[in-house]
Amino acid sequence: MKITPQCAVALTWTLKDTLGDVLDELDEPVEFLLGGKDLLASIEEALVGHVAGDALELHLEPENAFGDYDENLVFLEPRSIFPVELEEGMTYDGAVMPAGATPAIPAAHIYTVTDLYPEHVVLDGNHPLSGIAIRLALKIESVREATEHEVGQGSLGTGFFKLESLTPGSNTLH
Repeated sequence: MKITPQCAVALTWTLKDTLGDVLDELDEPVEFLLGGKDLLASIEEALVGHVAGDALELHLEPENAFGDYDENLVFLEPRSIFPVELEEGMTYDGAVMPAGATPAIPAAHIYTVTDLYPEHVVLDGNHPLSGIAIRLALKIESVREATEHEVGQGSLGTGFFKLESLTPGSNTLH
C-alpha cells in the first residue's frame, strides 16, 4: 500500500545534526497518522507515495523542522515560586505556571528549565531542536489505512518530538 494522507505509518529513524552527531534514534517502529498532528508537514510530504520497506534521507532546515530560535520565549523567573526539587530538564506547561510567574508567558508552549541559579530559574519555550538544521534517516516499516476513529482524533497518540513526555534526566525527544 502506498502512503497517502489519512493513513497510519510505522517508522524507525535516526536523527542527526548537520555535523553527523546522533540526536535521537528510534529502533522499534512507532505508528504515526499522516494528515493529522503527529508529524512535521515536511516529513509527511516526503513520505507520500512511498511504501513499506522504503528508506528516506531528509535534510530539514529550521523553517521546515522546529523553527527558528525565538529569544522572546526565554524567561527568567524567581526561584522561590518553584518546588525545591526542581532540576534542569524539567518541563512546565505554559498554561499552568506557578503563581508569581511572569503573566506574559505565552500559555501555548512547554517550557524547559535550562538553568538554575540561587535566586532565578531560566525557562525556555523553544523546542530543543529549534534553530538547527537536521538530517533524518527514516525507514518505513509498515503502512495501513487509518481507522475512522484515528482520523477523527487526528493522532495515533505519538507526535513527532512532543515535549510533554520529557522527564528529568530523560534525553528522549519522542
